Amino acid sequence: MTFTRYAIYYAPPAGAAWSRFAASWLGWDMEAGLVLPHPQAHGLDVAAITGVPRRYGLHATLKPPMRLAEGQTQSALEDACAALAASQTPITLDGLQLARLGRFLALRPTGDETALKALAAACVTELDPFRAPASEAEIARRRGAGLNPEQDANLSRWGSPYVLDQFRFHITLTGKLPKPQLPAVEDALNTYLLPLLPAPFAIGDLALMGEAPDGRFHLIQRYALSG
Repeated sequence: MTFTRYAIYYAPPAGAAWSRFAASWLGWDMEAGLVLPHPQAHGLDVAAITGVPRRYGLHATLKPPMRLAEGQTQSALEDACAALAASQTPITLDGLQLARLGRFLALRPTGDETALKALAAACVTELDPFRAPASEAEIARRRGAGLNPEQDANLSRWGSPYVLDQFRFHITLTGKLPKPQLPAVEDALNTYLLPLLPAPFAIGDLALMGEAPDGRFHLIQRYALSG
């Protein structure tokens, strides 16, 4: 398959009960490349609630989606991901919790995030030679959302505002919801997903992802953190 962009994700383990439910909630299995039926949940229109994050799959972004720089190849990126993962150690946090990020709902880690932030920073900086510069249109669109000075500097240097000190690990579960709808969606996720969440929460690999021409992201390869 030919990919238009690449990203480095934390991709939850496909076999875990929580990730099976959450992938079905989104409606896309990025590991198998399959559309999934949404669960029935308190009469909610889950397809509409999850329309925005569906194409990205169940994940947390470590290095945001990028086009390959001129002269770079997917094969070279795969080799660099393998080398990076081999230099990093597995991470264990206390667990995951459901959180509001503005009007989005996501899973956020509990416990000390120092090692996790360092892993994300390594992905951003060490793999940056593979990233083609953002276009002027992309930069203008990002700035239109309103950025603080550090986010703007990150956008100029790293192609994304929300990296390094501005990074917040999160596994997105919804699009931007109307405020009156948030409690009902929270209630459904607390009922069906919360009891399945892992404690402790372990991160043992990096996932190289590719965006297909239809905009959906697919898992290319996992690389074990073995440093």
